[in-house]
Amino acid sequence: MIIRKRLAAALCGALLVTVTGGLLPSAAFADSGDPADGPAAKEPPKVELVLDVSGSMRARDIDGQSRMSAAKQAFNEVLDAVPEDVRLGIRTLGADYPGKDRKQGCKDTKQLYPVGELDRTEAKTAVATLVPTGWTPIGPALLGAADDLEGGNATRRIVLITDGEDTCAPLDPCEVAREIAAKGVDITIDTLGLVPNAKMRAQLMCIAEATGGTYTSVQHKEELSDRVSQLVDRAAEPVVTPVATQGAERCDDAPRLEAGLYADRESFGQHRWYRVDLLPGQELRASVSIAADRPVNRDYGVLLRASTLAGREIVRGEAAGDGRTDVVSTGLRYPKSETDGTDGADDTDGTDAAEGNPAAETVCLRVSNSFSAPASVRTSPGLPLELTIDITGGPRDAGDAAFLGLGHGWWLLGLLTLAGFAAGVLWGWISRWRIAVWRSN
Repeated sequence: MIIRKRLAAALCGALLVTVTGGLLPSAAFADSGDPADGPAAKEPPKVELVLDVSGSMRARDIDGQSRMSAAKQAFNEVLDAVPEDVRLGIRTLGADYPGKDRKQGCKDTKQLYPVGELDRTEAKTAVATLVPTGWTPIGPALLGAADDLEGGNATRRIVLITDGEDTCAPLDPCEVAREIAAKGVDITIDTLGLVPNAKMRAQLMCIAEATGGTYTSVQHKEELSDRVSQLVDRAAEPVVTPVATQGAERCDDAPRLEAGLYADRESFGQHRWYRVDLLPGQELRASVSIAADRPVNRDYGVLLRASTLAGREIVRGEAAGDGRTDVVSTGLRYPKSETDGTDGADDTDGTDAAEGNPAAETVCLRVSNSFSAPASVRTSPGLPLELTIDITGGPRDAGDAAFLGLGHGWWLLGLLTLAGFAAGVLWGWISRWRIAVWRSN
């Protein structure tokens, strides 16, 4: 039994190292600047947490306690973990006016703690005084938060935590978010919905989508504190901004991409094509993520396929989901040996590759998805797509293990088959020997 477990563990470990070893992002993405130039002078990142303190926050449906109590506990944990270089502030909505005058209630937003160096004790004391009170003026609160973060060249992020949709229309918070984005002030708005319904989910997704932020559904206190902490930490980290691109319906018309991070949108069941030029001695590493930013049917998948201009498949990566995650990702590697030229006139067109470089091979990348949605769900715009392209040094010859294992998957399959057969023979021999010893004794 012990021998069997060790053999299985060794085989699984070898497979894991072989398959995943090359899909880690290159260090090229960690620093896009020139080290000789030194880091650019930039202000500390700014984050403002916008908390809903409306009357509905009294509801006791988060881990047996009220939404307000869960939010306060989560805030205390977040405040303890805020990085030293982050300038953090807190704004509330619906915290002061308990009356029925709608006009007055829709002005009920204020800055509870100013954006700046954090005094954790003072901030926690301010949060402890909050009591669920009034309306839900999300639009005015977002405008106030944008003003709180105004000025300078710092990374700026608004994190909105609410348990209901806005009650102050016609000031639509989604339109407010679009106005903030249109001003070019570079503010990202992330939204978190406590025990959300369909209408609130749609509104919060729209707000986040307008500024390149994220939407998260939260139903437990631990989820709330973890997610807010992640967003605050993200503001403190260098961020690679995706470059907007638009894939084509066929490879001949596809945009030519270099190493970098790209953003696009893909409709349900659509194929999107992109092109990458690869020289001998280089390795292409590509990955794609597609987010389900609206309700979708269960059981879906994403396929990333690399092929030649003539349509011959080189390698592929695929992944599937069952409705338990909002994002599905996959990736692939294609190493090109230094001894390789182009694959021939039937597969590549030398005059079309690398701006006339005949040694380059044009690799066609096709992104496909099998998402579907109920008839009531909008299909436009398409699903958000992020494509990562990295080009690194590749194998020196066709005997390279990475080339054989991932460029031609049959080699890896054959190796695993032989290893399994050898392990089975060995285990059978050991079993027979143990039985013979037992009988003789």
